Amino acid sequence: MRTIWNGSISFGLVNIPVGLALATQRQDVSFRTLHRECGTPIKQKRWCPVHERDVEPDELVKGWEFAKGQYVLVEEADLEAVALTRSQSIAILRFVRLEDVDPVYFDRTYYLAPAGGDAQRKPYVLLLRAMEESGMAAVGKFVLWGKENLCLIRARSGALLLETLFFAEDVRAKDEIEEAVAETDVQEAELKLAEQVISSLAGDWTPEDFENDYRRDLAQMLEAKLAGQEIVAPEPVTEAPVIDLMEALRQSVADAQSRREGSKDGKAASKGGSRSRKTPAKKSA
Repeated sequence: MRTIWNGSISFGLVNIPVGLALATQRQDVSFRTLHRECGTPIKQKRWCPVHERDVEPDELVKGWEFAKGQYVLVEEADLEAVALTRSQSIAILRFVRLEDVDPVYFDRTYYLAPAGGDAQRKPYVLLLRAMEESGMAAVGKFVLWGKENLCLIRARSGALLLETLFFAEDVRAKDEIEEAVAETDVQEAELKLAEQVISSLAGDWTPEDFENDYRRDLAQMLEAKLAGQEIVAPEPVTEAPVIDLMEALRQSVADAQSRREGSKDGKAASKGGSRSRKTPAKKSA
């Protein structure tokens, strides 16, 4: 497994050699901005609107906006004065119950790969087994690409994973939402119907059942254009406004039950039956 950082996990007198590898990678299609006339990729310029000219790299400086349109200039020497000391160690600060960590703090997931030698792997496996048995996770800090990161190390399916975490100050408060919820009452009959909707759509968490429909349709459209086919946009789908909450809940229950009865083969009916967007039609040029 290709790693982007190599170091160790340290807590107390224990030191575990590990490597950090990306656990996720988006497969989205990316586009370049081209000049329509000649198809050449457009280059971005560093333009100063005051002097009305391009600015050279050696003329650039960082700035912190402390008021609207007012900046403090920050030199590289200023940043070096507060730079983090390079470290190859993930320092564990505390063990916590994994279930107590709100997923809102999760940023990005990495795999922690064990070292190559058998003797070096043993402490990795020991920590993994202990965390699996106890249901605990480790909160720590480490430096990656010059930035301090808060992280959570957890056990999952025979491997250690590292989640970079948002600091508490990075997570926005939800007081306004809680106030709005507290001021709104629901009827018992409405709650029962809502629970029926949830029950009718309940199932196992199987990630493979869920496909990125837009990504698939986009790929098909690009392949069609590459083959010289003309793309025809589908007719827009009009959705009736929800007028009565109880009727909407009843219809949702009925629709979910109908889809479930029509998909007894066990495959997710939501892949096709619940889609309101159609794939763009294609016709030969």
